Amino acid sequence: LLMQRGFTLVEVLVALLILALMATLAWRGVDGMLRAREVSQGALDRSARLHTVLAQWQQDLEQLQDAPGIPTLRFDGLHLRLTRRQPDGLQVVVWWLGEGQLRRWASTPVRSLQNLRQSYEESQQPLVLTTRSLSTLEGVAGWQMAYYFGNAWANAQSTGDLVEDAALRAKREAEAQKQKSPPGSLPQTDAQTDNRPQGPARTELPKAVRMQLDFEPGQFGGPLVRQVLLGVS
Repeated sequence: LLMQRGFTLVEVLVALLILALMATLAWRGVDGMLRAREVSQGALDRSARLHTVLAQWQQDLEQLQDAPGIPTLRFDGLHLRLTRRQPDGLQVVVWWLGEGQLRRWASTPVRSLQNLRQSYEESQQPLVLTTRSLSTLEGVAGWQMAYYFGNAWANAQSTGDLVEDAALRAKREAEAQKQKSPPGSLPQTDAQTDNRPQGPARTELPKAVRMQLDFEPGQFGGPLVRQVLLGVS
């Protein structure tokens, strides 16, 4: 009779070792796939967030609205303040960079000029901006702003040309005609002429705004530049 022969202890141990090695390699492969998936998902999330932020940025600039006595667009090197129109009225929006975050603050839309001026004054209070702002994008190391005047880009902190409203200019010219000396009277001196009421002037808006964002290592491939044409009504 033939005797049945089983596995020896050494053969069992070798088989178990091979199975353990295969299980370890398989787990490492699965773990690598999961990590790669997490990295890819994180990159997709950051790209989607960046796309949303840039869309909001463009919408704010495309809906700029002039308001008497209030700057429509002003950059002080740290904050970009603008006045934009909304279905419920006008609001003040502030973009700025703080602690590696691109932040946005927006006031409640208002319909009166007095309330809009109050909103603009409120936007200049650091405590209000810090406590009531929204962190739109993280990992931002720096940003640069430029305005397009004429045929060239200029520093956004440079003061634009002053232009006078047509209605105010016509009113001022009419007042000047009324103040002309009647026949036989002495002509006005230069000091009297300088004391005439002058119409207020406003800063000319650029044709476009360019923003460059510099990111921290590991966030995006490099600097991002976004240019927006302005359409002020």
